[in-house]
Amino acid sequence: MDRVMRNRKFYVGAAFVAILLALGAGQALLDNVSAQAKQAPKFEVDPFWPKPMPNNWVLGQTIGLTVDDRDHVWLIHRGNDPGTAGLDRTELAQPTPTGPRVSECCIAAPPVLEFDAAGNLVGSWGGPNPTGGYEWPESNHGVVIDHKGFVWIGGNGPNDSHILKFTRDGKFVAQYGKAGARKDPNFKPASPTGPQAGYVANSKDMDNYGRVAKIFIDAKANEGYVSDGYLNHRVAVIDLDNGKIKRIWGAYGEPPTDLPMPRYQPGQAPSKQFSNPMHCAEVSNDGFVYTCDRVNDRVQIFTKEGKFVKEVFVATNTLSDGSVWDIAFSKDADQRFLYMADGANEHVRVFDRKSMEELYNFGYGGRQPGMFLGVHSIATDSKGNIYTTETYTGKRLQKFVMKGISAVGKSATPPWPGM
Repeated sequence: MDRVMRNRKFYVGAAFVAILLALGAGQALLDNVSAQAKQAPKFEVDPFWPKPMPNNWVLGQTIGLTVDDRDHVWLIHRGNDPGTAGLDRTELAQPTPTGPRVSECCIAAPPVLEFDAAGNLVGSWGGPNPTGGYEWPESNHGVVIDHKGFVWIGGNGPNDSHILKFTRDGKFVAQYGKAGARKDPNFKPASPTGPQAGYVANSKDMDNYGRVAKIFIDAKANEGYVSDGYLNHRVAVIDLDNGKIKRIWGAYGEPPTDLPMPRYQPGQAPSKQFSNPMHCAEVSNDGFVYTCDRVNDRVQIFTKEGKFVKEVFVATNTLSDGSVWDIAFSKDADQRFLYMADGANEHVRVFDRKSMEELYNFGYGGRQPGMFLGVHSIATDSKGNIYTTETYTGKRLQKFVMKGISAVGKSATPPWPGM
């Protein structure tokens, strides 16, 4: 009997332990499911978009991006920029001072390109024109189409103190600011031969700009939000009809300054002014302005009048070019999600916009579809698809098809078909 009782106690105890283990494993599974249950849009790269361009055309650094009301995708690029390892192929194919072209490949496409929703190239124009009545930027940067169909272009070259306005087919409309207006002959830069030699920021100038990154269109107010930019340290809000600057502000909603800035270091007190570049100023449907303080690894959020609301830090160990390069919103009415191009870490980051919690990210460094090298600009179309451009040696436009809302993890992987 004692033996039977001992066996019974053993089996009961073993069963109890097994139940506890099962419960523990089940709770761990539930915890893991709970941790993975956050919902977010999922995307899949379309490796066949856009379609090939004509005339042996190729892209240089793709430095600006927008989607218009017809879901046409516009970009601006720098066609004859040198590659990091010697001359770019676009330079080799151009006629030279001493002779003709040396090969069929390759020809730089015109700076402004328009693709339809299917990926066909349907428009191309732009570039310097001595008789055009305007000063083309030394370094294109940013393109946007306003609600009246006008195309706005910025520039971040040393002389680029202005913005340009054209029709959709490239007819010049207006120039606001004057090239070279930032030059000060009495200024003594630390590096007399550097890219900003002889040029000074003047973030309180109401007539000129300081190397503009991009412009956001607020159609209801007929205003443009200029991220100004690579030399100045401010948001400048303009009247879209006459180009006049209506209001400006700097970091934390304070008047912008041009004080020398220490190099960003993780763990230091946040900078009291925007870094260079101040790379974007995007307005949400509910009236908040999200700014890309790129090198300071942060988003600062304001009201449309420039009142500071809060700041959010992103990948704060990112040095050099910083983590916050560009922002776009999801296309639902509430704009539930915010998408961020991070060109230093080579991700597209997906946030819950209201909480600014990062839900997950996708992509990493590489040349295959869905990977990035200098992911610079980001935009969405009416169907929720994402488009990105790449600068430096990336020189590419990519489309990521929205595949619905589902539970997501944190991993950064290329969103290839079937993965």
